[in-house]
Amino acid sequence: MSLSIGIVGLPNVGKSTLFNALTKAEALASTYAFATVEPNVGVVGIPDPRLAVLAEMSSSAKIVPATVRFVDIAGLVRGASEGQGLGNQFLAHIRETELMLADLQTLDKALPRLGKEVKFSKDAERLRAADAAAAARRLLNEGITLSQGAAEAGINLGDLRELQLLTAKPFLYVFNTDMTGLPDDQRKELTALVAPAEPIFLDVKTEAELAELPEDEATELAAELGLGEPGLDRLAKAGFAALGLTTFLTTGPKETRAWTIRVGATAPEAAGVIHSDFQRGFIKAEIVSYDDLVDAGSVAAARTAGKARIEGKDYVMQDGDVVEFRFQTTSGGKAAR
Repeated sequence: MSLSIGIVGLPNVGKSTLFNALTKAEALASTYAFATVEPNVGVVGIPDPRLAVLAEMSSSAKIVPATVRFVDIAGLVRGASEGQGLGNQFLAHIRETELMLADLQTLDKALPRLGKEVKFSKDAERLRAADAAAAARRLLNEGITLSQGAAEAGINLGDLRELQLLTAKPFLYVFNTDMTGLPDDQRKELTALVAPAEPIFLDVKTEAELAELPEDEATELAAELGLGEPGLDRLAKAGFAALGLTTFLTTGPKETRAWTIRVGATAPEAAGVIHSDFQRGFIKAEIVSYDDLVDAGSVAAARTAGKARIEGKDYVMQDGDVVEFRFQTTSGGKAAR
């Protein structure tokens, strides 16, 4: 399981630049409308300092972080739901993602070749239009006229969930600022505009420039510029929160790894993320919280200190649980991971 985020917005607001900053890719960034035709896709590891600590403790051969998949989708234009611009191809790309990231300019600026002001409301209007068109097509396919009404036709509106309505997807909003930042009153106004979604304020151009530097140099320069936490870190945290995701950890000589699960997942469900056989044959899980394990210095020391717990099928996983699963193999033997 990985977090999948689609980056959308009007043409030329900087979506590809944001994509490049987040993925350290080299997608085409242009001021011409529809520079991005096919979506750019990048999968990147989510920074997690806990992994390096555990890897050193276990002398792990490699580290495998949780991942986020970014999809840079072509610009959203008026009439997309009727096929204008890239039309339904664009909408299909959106439907394949779990979370929408709207890239917005903080100031109204005329866009090249469009001659219109950027307005936040236009993005929402076009997504609503696409959803309305999808719902109408579904009703017509069922032989139901729009004037007849859902109740009269005996259709449950919940049945429309399979349409993957765009406006039903969780949204995050990135406001593209510059190095001078924004006055507090403008931040409050924009925050209220997108509530209850979480706004993220980024200097996308600077983030993209930092992405081209070696990691140590980028970290040092970001600190000098006072940028704080990198954009990828902030987006990953906000995305996990919006989708109700969390991570658990495994560690050993082979690898130290972060695994993505839904908040509220049970121990067997978490085991199934590693392999379906782990869930089917689940017996128990030995769990140590990350903080307790670091304090103890090793799994053996955590066991001696009584910090390692044996949990069964009803245990609800917590963020930062370091786990070893015990399960029954198909041959009847017992194994651990």
